[in-house]
Amino acid sequence: YGDPLKHPQKENYLGNVSTTGPRACYDEGKRGSETVFFDYGRKYKTNIRVARIFNTYGPNMQLNDGRVISNFIVQCLKNKPMIIYGNGYQTRSFCYVSDLIDAIVKFTNNDLMFKGPINLGNPDEYKIVEIARIIKKITNSKSKIIFKKKLIDDPLRRKPDINLAKKILKWKPQTSIETGLNLTISYFRKML
Repeated sequence: YGDPLKHPQKENYLGNVSTTGPRACYDEGKRGSETVFFDYGRKYKTNIRVARIFNTYGPNMQLNDGRVISNFIVQCLKNKPMIIYGNGYQTRSFCYVSDLIDAIVKFTNNDLMFKGPINLGNPDEYKIVEIARIIKKITNSKSKIIFKKKLIDDPLRRKPDINLAKKILKWKPQTSIETGLNLTISYFRKML
């Protein structure tokens, strides 16, 4: 939903999206998908659910998927430079995959007929440079952290407000970043 003007992001926040930038298809694709889903539900009287999934990580990620956690892990395990675009102070919130699956199952099976949207993610917010340092420490890597030019339209802050998920689903993430990263790094070690 672009580089948010409100923090943390609640479900009623509609975004701050460039329609012409290099991330436009990704950002607008999410919003467009929600629109189509709700229109389909209204037209065909279908029981729909719309979840806004925030950054998720864990085993079975692809080695080259381009996500920050998988990038850092692969770079560290190969002792290659860890590349941060921008100054590293942009933030993200990372949800371990089993926590997200638990939330999706609860949302799908809720009896309240609540369609959404609902934020599903971990509200713990980390600077990208912090995540790089944690992964470097866990992997005991010799990688150096290198800073490159900030990517166009890269969001500066990303943190879900999950109060609705807590209230409706009685859900919140259970896996700490350290536990989740250790499990993810173990998987990547086997894959490399």
